[in-house]
Amino acid sequence: MSKRSATEVNTASGSQGEPRKTPRGESKLREHAADDEMGEFEDAWEDELESDEEVVDAEAGKNEDGMDVDDEVMPPIEETEEQPTAPDVYIPGVHHLGKDEILEPDDSVYVMRHNMSVNWPCLSFDILRDNLGDERQRFPATAYIVAGTQADVAKNNEISVYKMSSLQRTQKENDSDDEEDDDDALDEDPLLEHRSVPHLGGVNRVRAQPLPASSPLPPVSQPYYVASWSETGKVHVWDVRPLIEALDVPGYTVDKTRTHTPAFTIGSHGRAEGFAMDWASSGGANPSALRLLTGDIHSKIFLTTTTPSGFNALAQPFAAHTSSVEDLQWSPAEPTVFASCSADQSVQIWDVRVKGRTSVAGIDRAHESDVNVISWNRATTYLLLSGGDEGGIKVWDLRNVKKKGTSAPDPTPVAGFNWHSAPITSIEWHPTEDSIFAASGADDQVTLWDLAVEQDDEEAGGMNATPEGGREVPPQLLFVHQGQKDVKEVHWHPQIPGTVISTALDGFNVFKTISV
Repeated sequence: MSKRSATEVNTASGSQGEPRKTPRGESKLREHAADDEMGEFEDAWEDELESDEEVVDAEAGKNEDGMDVDDEVMPPIEETEEQPTAPDVYIPGVHHLGKDEILEPDDSVYVMRHNMSVNWPCLSFDILRDNLGDERQRFPATAYIVAGTQADVAKNNEISVYKMSSLQRTQKENDSDDEEDDDDALDEDPLLEHRSVPHLGGVNRVRAQPLPASSPLPPVSQPYYVASWSETGKVHVWDVRPLIEALDVPGYTVDKTRTHTPAFTIGSHGRAEGFAMDWASSGGANPSALRLLTGDIHSKIFLTTTTPSGFNALAQPFAAHTSSVEDLQWSPAEPTVFASCSADQSVQIWDVRVKGRTSVAGIDRAHESDVNVISWNRATTYLLLSGGDEGGIKVWDLRNVKKKGTSAPDPTPVAGFNWHSAPITSIEWHPTEDSIFAASGADDQVTLWDLAVEQDDEEAGGMNATPEGGREVPPQLLFVHQGQKDVKEVHWHPQIPGTVISTALDGFNVFKTISV
């Protein structure tokens, strides 16, 4: 992001444009044109005849000593003008915006960047799988998400399925004769369509059921489940497949008896609301069977499974935390294992087969304050990310986590970053690159990281100097995205490589950078 004063912005927009470099001799033609509307034809080879005007011009071209001025020695001013100063790079925590300063995005570092506003802010969302293919690189792009609102009153809330289309490439590659046509394409606004169902109470978190990689979207006759954590203490399971069909097929009529009533409601938490929730597919012999974990502010975790006859909420909770359960993650490698984090500063590892519903291993003091979010690496399955209320991000090697009943000390994280200056609100590993992750914080930043990057002092040269303000930029920090207010959640799009979607108080951002 670059930093410019609002006064500078207004001045630039109100001017006639910066001086443009012109070919040799063209500026002289323009001067004559100012005196004579038709201008004059100049013959470089004509030296026999001179008009009176040329004689006057020749006298004017002499200096006080009567010397002729050679234009080749003293070229036109336009050719010697200095290039405009590059805008300052704004580094959070080092630079601070003045009263009349605003941030301007540097669109040369974004392949795509779009902002979309919605009626009510969404605290949580999830990306829905579509039938448009994997590894999509072409533009314009299309994405489907499901989100839950935070409306002014409980009855105005909704679960909405959004279709984001006409997501054009916004990066300008180079100047061309068709620049105006390119600008028209780049400036085309994205389309945001939605279909909604009413939801009683604000939605704390939304998660869609997992679908196998490279598998198509289920046919409209089959369900596509989404779970919502309500502030009322209920967890509702919805079938959103007809809503997707309504966005894609003109004239399609949604069966409200199927969509507007939850397919199942989990009441195990009583009136205790929560935020933690994660789906998993049972895989193996029964890939269609689903498992849903939900955790509440009273430290309880409940498991709900599916059977051929429907959903089954297990009555006995998993209990080991002493405070609110903030996030849950199923293991991508072992179908019976999951991880949890809590406001009690710990990260716990569980196995649903263990009697007594207690954790089997854990990090008792993972952070100095509440552990808000975790993410389990799907490619390197012994790596776990955690984000804390103090703004810290830590990477854990689960092979070093101590088992319950042992006196071993807490393991040391394999990496740690303290870039964010406010609580981490969301964190997620890249779906295919095992060293890359995204994080968001209450400091209005979305950051992209790569653990595989190492500082090379010889290659970096002056780049390794500490910037003004005394704060070093970690070499693993690839990108800082700003411009949103109160960022709550961030997700990678699994079918559009490198594309990130974030939600905040002022709506959604969809972007893809040159860094990932």
